[in-house]
Amino acid sequence: MKTRAALLTRMGAPAPYADSRPLEVIEVDLAPPGPGEVLLRMRAAGLCHSDLSVIDGNRPRALPMVLGHEGAGTIEELGPGVTDLAVGDHVVTTFVPSCGHCAPCLDARPALCEPGFAANSAGTLLDGHRRLRRAGSGEALNHHLGVSAFAGHAVVRRESLVRVDRSLGFDEAAVFGCAVITGTGAVLNTADLPPGRSVAVVGLGGVGLAALLGARLREARRIVAIDLSPAKLALARELGATDVFDASDPTCIEAVREATQGGVGYAFEMAGSVKAMELAYRITRRGGTTVTAGLSHPQAMLSLAHVGIVAEERTIKGSYLGSCVPARDIPRYIAWYQEGRLPVDRLLSGSLPLEDINLGFDRLARGEALRQTLRL
Repeated sequence: MKTRAALLTRMGAPAPYADSRPLEVIEVDLAPPGPGEVLLRMRAAGLCHSDLSVIDGNRPRALPMVLGHEGAGTIEELGPGVTDLAVGDHVVTTFVPSCGHCAPCLDARPALCEPGFAANSAGTLLDGHRRLRRAGSGEALNHHLGVSAFAGHAVVRRESLVRVDRSLGFDEAAVFGCAVITGTGAVLNTADLPPGRSVAVVGLGGVGLAALLGARLREARRIVAIDLSPAKLALARELGATDVFDASDPTCIEAVREATQGGVGYAFEMAGSVKAMELAYRITRRGGTTVTAGLSHPQAMLSLAHVGIVAEERTIKGSYLGSCVPARDIPRYIAWYQEGRLPVDRLLSGSLPLEDINLGFDRLARGEALRQTLRL
């Protein structure tokens, strides 16, 4: 079948993207689903910094590639062997397809699936296939993280899907596939935050604010929010932050440490920069835990005093996919949202048509939006 999709053919295009247009909306040929695969009618897809980091070259991927990894849609066709889903089901995509058989999967850590990582790096589906081609030329196109959600339709592996409640709006559903499981999951799974602790979140994009909501859900005693944007700091206040600090203030670290009597017990870095990680580490108190879910450039290096990690009994943890088991966590996070305990709809900044995708990434790069969604 033919469908429209946003294709990236070059990385590092100059901003503004509305002028340089790194993403081109074109017609593509989409093969029918093979064994273990599903054809989706995409309904909404979130614009995420993980997509932006491919566009600007910070996270190199195989090109040409149809981008998009945070999506929601309806099932239109099932490939052979898919028996636990049905046509018409509403689903959320996840950006690490887990094989279920490698050592990390068997250890209940699907975010670290080894075949899934290899497939995502190669730009294929989990089984190594590519189902996308440029209409007319027949050129093979790569899949983004096994999803390629910036399209009218997508063929994905069953392992990349979680069935969700049909009453949930597609815009809200989409953000559970990345922003929510990454941010909230970092708090609930990676850190396993105990109630009553002090928390800081550095970087208040969609993922960072989802982490803040997770800290509030776990009844953190104090929630410190840190960002460059006054608007995001104001929203963090509305969502439950007890203290807010401007990251550009040269006295920010000292101010946070003074306000929290030596630092917070748990700091979450969600900005994707070494500078933000250094800030998060330095505002973590002795014996505390610093968690990072931010993705900086692969060559960016972090330098820390070894003796401090030892003498202060520090813990540093990475968090990918929020250390989630998507089939377990996405439905329960959605249930908490429907109960009013996890108001992720506050993360949404509006929707736009596929043709305006470059403009949307300009807004994201300038920090003017949290989670924009495409109407597909």
